Parts: sequence; structure tokens; C-alpha cells
Amino acid sequence: MTAFTTLAAFSLLLVRPGMIILGTPFFGAIQAPPQLRVGLTVLFAVMTAPFVTMPAALTTSELVLVILREVAIGAALTLAIQVLIAGAEFAGQFIGYQIGLSMGSLIDPQSGVRNNILALLYANVTTIICFATNTHHTLLRALTDSYAALPIGLGHVDATLAAQVAKTLGLVFVIGVRLAAPVIVVLLLVELALGLIARVAPALNVITAGAPIRVVVGLLVLAASMTALPSIVGRYVPSTFQLATGTAQAFR
Repeated sequence: MTAFTTLAAFSLLLVRPGMIILGTPFFGAIQAPPQLRVGLTVLFAVMTAPFVTMPAALTTSELVLVILREVAIGAALTLAIQVLIAGAEFAGQFIGYQIGLSMGSLIDPQSGVRNNILALLYANVTTIICFATNTHHTLLRALTDSYAALPIGLGHVDATLAAQVAKTLGLVFVIGVRLAAPVIVVLLLVELALGLIARVAPALNVITAGAPIRVVVGLLVLAASMTALPSIVGRYVPSTFQLATGTAQAFR
């Protein structure tokens, strides 16, 4: 094996772990210093090298296809974490809109874009819960096991890819609604109460008086419902990894 062949083989090893680094907040995502991201990618590639079988000599066009397949598999594995984070952000956006905090936004340190304050809160708390439950270890084990189930090489796109993507998007909404349900139900009752008050006392400006009531009640219920966040997130971790595995297997 020549030096160029060895370098090319090691370069293929960097693709799948590199997508894990870029796509999950556990290892810095896009906001981490480039030196850290490169170092972690090389470290993961060296750690997984004993479990990897390299393909035979490839032409240039085949090498491009292999790289694209590695990118797709790595991105599919990150779905396990992205679904949890996206579901939590959806819950925060939903709650913030109902409470009246949708106009307040900050720069999300994970994605670098403006996001709702409550969406940031839910996303960061979910990330901490994933650390506390060793979800990042499960992700690394999935990365190592993926080389046995999906060796580096040429493959094809399975017809189940569209169904897996649809299930993934559906799970984002399920997680978001489950997290936001307590606040949404209570605020719905508050709206009904304000509507009754408006009928009984038409002179009362319910629009002005209702805004602080929504904020206070919504934040109190949000604080109380935060205790259920770890159990809900932990319940959906196996489901998200099953979806991520199914999506990755679509590139067999």
C-alpha cells in the first residue's frame, strides 16, 4: 500500500466521524474552534480504524460516490440527536408564541441563528439531559457499529428512505407537543376564562389585562413541567436512535 493509498483510506475514515462532530452539540458542532473539531475528528477516526474494512482500489468517480455515501450515513446518525433537539426547540417556540415571548430572541450558540428564548432554554436543557444520560456514549457506539453494518464502499439508496424521513419529521412534532402540552392546556383554560370575563364585564380591556396573566401563568406552568422533561427525553432516546439507524441503513 503506497503512502497516497494510505492517506486516501484515512481520509475516508474522517468523513463519518466528521459529520457526527458537525451535526451534534455534544462535540462542539459549528461553534467549536476549528482546531477542536479537527482534533476530535482525527481522534474518532483513529479509534474506529480497527473496526473498519477499507474497500478495494476505487476510481475517481467511485471515490466521490463513496464519500457522498459516508456523508449521508454520518448525517443520518446525527438525526438521533437532532430530532431530540429539534423537538425541544419546537416546544419552546410553541410555548413562547402562546405566552407572548415570540418577539424576544437571542443568538443560538448551537446553530448560530436567532431563536426564541424558550426554544434556547429547552434545547440547552435537553442537551444537558443527554449528557447526563450518556446519550453521547450511545452515539459513539452507534458510529462504531455502523462500520460493521454499513462498511465503507459503494452502495445504493433504498426505497425506505422517504418513509424514514417522514417518521423522523413526525417524531419531532410528537416530542414537541408532548413537551409543550402542559403549558398549552393551561393557557387554553386561561383563554377560556378570559373570554368568559370579557362576556361578563365588557368594559374590561381583556386584551391588555390578559397579557401579563398569560406570561405569569405560562411561566409558572413551564417551571412546574420542567421536572417531566428528563423522563420525556429519556423515553424517546431509543426511538430516535432506531429512526437514525433505519435512515442510515437506507444507504446500504
